Amino acid sequence: MKAPPTSPGGTFWHTVRAVAWSFFGVRRAADHEQDVARLNPVHVVVAGILGAAFFVAALLLLVRWVIASGVAGGVVGG
Repeated sequence: MKAPPTSPGGTFWHTVRAVAWSFFGVRRAADHEQDVARLNPVHVVVAGILGAAFFVAALLLLVRWVIASGVAGGVVGG
């Protein structure tokens, strides 16, 4: 029995998944080689920019939440 044929190009969601693993810093060499062979470079750039924007937005929201909660407003050393 043959395996179903896979498309030679990766979808945008495959790219998002590969970029997310790259942000996390964990990637198997075999998966990396497979991604290089099948992912669209334009998709990688777009997913990277979107991932970075999401990360920055999450950090800004976290900082605003910490400042609004009053935890960061304490006086140090006195």
